Amino acid sequence: MSNERIATVERATKETNVRVTLTLDGAGNTDIATSVPMLDHLLSHVAVHGLLDLEIRATGDLQIDAHHTVEDVAIVLGDALDRALGDKRGIARMGHAYVPMDDALAFVALDLSGRAYAVIDASFAAPMLGAMPASLVAHFLETLATHARMDLHARVLYGRDDHHKAEALFKAFGRALALAAAIDARRVGVASTKGTLNS
Repeated sequence: MSNERIATVERATKETNVRVTLTLDGAGNTDIATSVPMLDHLLSHVAVHGLLDLEIRATGDLQIDAHHTVEDVAIVLGDALDRALGDKRGIARMGHAYVPMDDALAFVALDLSGRAYAVIDASFAAPMLGAMPASLVAHFLETLATHARMDLHARVLYGRDDHHKAEALFKAFGRALALAAAIDARRVGVASTKGTLNS
């Protein structure tokens, strides 16, 4: 396994242009500009609480809506995460976290298993989080899980404020990811009876 778990991924379509550089063993440094301010805000929490360094540049057809930009950022970030993890030797593989944010409480459990699956249980009272449709929270996480090839379970247990619920969810994702991606010096090979986490 390389000492540096870093990946840069770019994606250009007729709808969006996205570039992500992710450093797994970072310090929570961020330079994020997706043109969707709420997404920038939520992703900054993933980086800070997951101790990732994250650079993201994205432009898209926001004259239509935020859907394509949010989706494609999830695609590219998921691909970058999968690449940065490499062969996954020595990683803890699984992680979970409960995170409170004032009135809200969120829980995330994930497995960097190489198999994509997502169960997202998060509802919001209002249709929008800033300029981002609230429905895109679940869609972002589902798309990210697919491209990172992780099993992701994320739930907002309760809360009154939509912003707090979304923020707690992304903080919990960051913390759970940090635990799952952490290297355990005791482990030889991968945490699987199959001997692989890439199939």
